[in-house]
Amino acid sequence: MRDWQPVYTDDQEHRVDIVKAVLEDKGISPVKINKQVSQHGFGNFEIFVSADQVIRAIRIIKEEIKFE
Repeated sequence: MRDWQPVYTDDQEHRVDIVKAVLEDKGISPVKINKQVSQHGFGNFEIFVSADQVIRAIRIIKEEIKFE
């Protein structure tokens, strides 16, 4: 079984969906976890990847994804 590690957290779901899509396009298999505690938007969404993909995923996120 894989050891999953968080690589990205945001309270805006559309940003998390973009990060997930970019990672998938690069051959990484991310998992999105909804950690919001209510439908009013309190909490975050997180992206997890397997431990062997963490460094590559973080590099892609930092170098290729910019939210302005």
